[in-house]
Order: sequence, then structure tokens, then C-alpha cells
Amino acid sequence: MSIQNFSVPRKDIAQNICLGFVGSMLGGDSGGNLTMGHIIADKFNQAGYPIVLASSKNNKVIRLFDMLFTILSRHRDIDILIIQVYSGLSFIYVDICSWLGKFLGLPMIFHVHGGNIPNLVERKPCWARQVFNRADKFVAPSEYLAKSINKLGFSCITIPNIIELSKYPYRSIGFAKPKLIWLRSFHSIYNPTLAVKVVIELNKMGQKVLLTMVGPDKGDGSLDLTLETAQEYGVSQQISIIKGIPKSQVPYELSKSDIFINTTNIDNTPVSVIEAMACGLCIVSTNVGGIPYLLEDGVDALLVQPDDAVAMAKAVKKILNEPDLADKLSANARKKAEQFDWENILPRWEKILKVL
Repeated sequence: MSIQNFSVPRKDIAQNICLGFVGSMLGGDSGGNLTMGHIIADKFNQAGYPIVLASSKNNKVIRLFDMLFTILSRHRDIDILIIQVYSGLSFIYVDICSWLGKFLGLPMIFHVHGGNIPNLVERKPCWARQVFNRADKFVAPSEYLAKSINKLGFSCITIPNIIELSKYPYRSIGFAKPKLIWLRSFHSIYNPTLAVKVVIELNKMGQKVLLTMVGPDKGDGSLDLTLETAQEYGVSQQISIIKGIPKSQVPYELSKSDIFINTTNIDNTPVSVIEAMACGLCIVSTNVGGIPYLLEDGVDALLVQPDDAVAMAKAVKKILNEPDLADKLSANARKKAEQFDWENILPRWEKILKVL
């Protein structure tokens, strides 16, 4: 639990509203990349809002109790409770914390994340509706997620995830170099072995590439499988693996490559893709989940079916062979990424806060 007070309050809404952000706020004290909820909370604090934040505890049970203790002990300080909504085990957190928030009479915004939320709504609509009934407002980073909330009869506002655009220097790509980068966690839902298979397929096509893979190991065996696949097919020398980097180092790592490959089986509006767009990389991605709502095939990215190494390899080779296409994808990706800058997003959040 933490409470932060900005020393120079804004002259408008900020000085009168304390925001309570509740959810899995890992990545600060616990290491790794910050969650989007944590990033937005920090941005609100910098904008002048007092912030109550929970929880960064690694242990899942302790994390839940920390969230509940924070809500209970700080409910008189909190004006609006913003609950981070994910599927799976995390939805139990949402259920319990939102019940307590409702009991204490706190206005609540459900900030919906995670590409698996539509599956939750489809499989367990009664539970989802029961929990969602407690929210006063819903915010989702993509139309893809918003539609899943709207299906249950609620109204969900779309406000994109954010980046600090100034930290991502744009480099126009004409003749793309055969340098690829993959930036996600090593977990089965992100299908990291597909990236290795793309290298294998490109070799078969006579196109040698170098691939950098950056991300923490989530411990489900995906990293080991990635390494084993590279070793088995003799492409280990073409692949560099970096097991996670600080957020501040992401622009530098992206700047060393020209093509970003996103191999996920489940996705929403991934910040890693937006970061690559901001740097002007050419994007090749699977077309799963919310990706088609973020990227337009042939305009600012090339999209392929999930788990199709041949199709993804062909898309990469097309970019390498067609400089005009590479230049177009690069420029359009940067232009779209500009929509995600915090300066453009803050007023949209404040419009919601003013009516609660």
C-alpha cells in the first residue's frame, strides 16, 4: 500500500480528487515492467492527483489482503476507486475488492485489461454481470474489450493505453535491415517459439536474419522450449535472448532493429507493439484478439494468422524486399502511435472523473 501526494496541485479537478488504484501493481518493488494500471497511476500523480495504490506484493494471497486493507483503511481518503480488471485468478480480486468498495460507498471505475476478458464474459456471463453491476463506469483500452463489456448491457468507454512519446525517438525505415525484435514475456499465450520458427522459415527462403528476444521468464516452460527449438534447428547463433530490461531501456533495444514481430495467440492492445510503432519499426503481427482494432493490415503493419510461421516469414521477407512498403509501414505506425501519448489521453480520463 502507498499514498502519494503531488506537491504542486493542479488548479482544476486534480486538487479535489484522490484516486485509489487497486489491482496487480507489480513491476515496481518486485522488479520487471510496470503494469499499465501502475503507469497510469503514476501519470495521474504527476498531473497533481493524490494517489492511493495497491498492491505490489508478489504473493497472491498477501496481495489480495493488501488490496482489501488499503481500501478499508483509506476509504475516507479515496474519492474514486479504479479497479484493474483482468480475467483468471485476478477476477477473484476484482470480485472481492469491488464488493468491499460498494459496501463502503465508493464510486468505482473498472479499468478493463487482458485479451482473455471476452472469454470470461462468454464462459461465465452471470458471474461477470454480477461483478460488473458494482461499477459506475467502465474504461477499456480497445474497442475489442469494450464490445465484450457492452455485450452484457453495460456501457464501456474506450481510452487507449499510454506511452510517453518523447521517450521513443522515431527513425524512418526505408531499406529495412534483416534485424528482428520480439518483446513480450516468455509465456505460452505469447507463443515465443513462433519467433524462432520464423527465423527457421526465413533461412529456408534464403534470407538470413538476426532476432533479438526480450522479456522476462514467466516460468511455464516457454523459455526452455524456445531455447530447445533454436538449438534443435541450428539457429541459436542467429538469436539473442535478453531476460527482461528496465522500461527506460526499451526504446534503445527497439532502435537496434527494423522489424518487430508479435507472435501472440491472445492479445488486446499490447504496449510493446505501440512502443515499436512509436519508434517507427515495421510491424508484423498475428491478427488475434484486439490486434485488428489496433493495426491495419497493409497500412501500418502486416497481419497474419496465429501460429503460422510460413506466413509471418513471408511478411518479413516482403518488408525486406520492398523499401517503399517498409517506409509506408514505418511512417504510418509512428503517426498512429502519437494518439497514445499521455497528453492526449489525460483529458479523456478527466472527462469521466468529472461526472463521478
